[in-house]
Amino acid sequence: MTSKALLEGGPDDLAGKVVPIVPPGQELKIPLRGGYEHYKMTSRHEDRQEGRVTVYRWWERTEVAE
Repeated sequence: MTSKALLEGGPDDLAGKVVPIVPPGQELKIPLRGGYEHYKMTSRHEDRQEGRVTVYRWWERTEVAE
């Protein structure tokens, strides 16, 4: 079974979404609009329709060099 993360904070189109944790780890890096949104794992969990998920909190955005 794939672990899932609940995204907290960051851009409105990502906040509140449940996404797979790939690869498993302490941080998530999600590509969005020419850059990456970075989320860090918290110690919190929530029970959602998808099951129990770990809450990941947004902490920065990096741009992709062109």
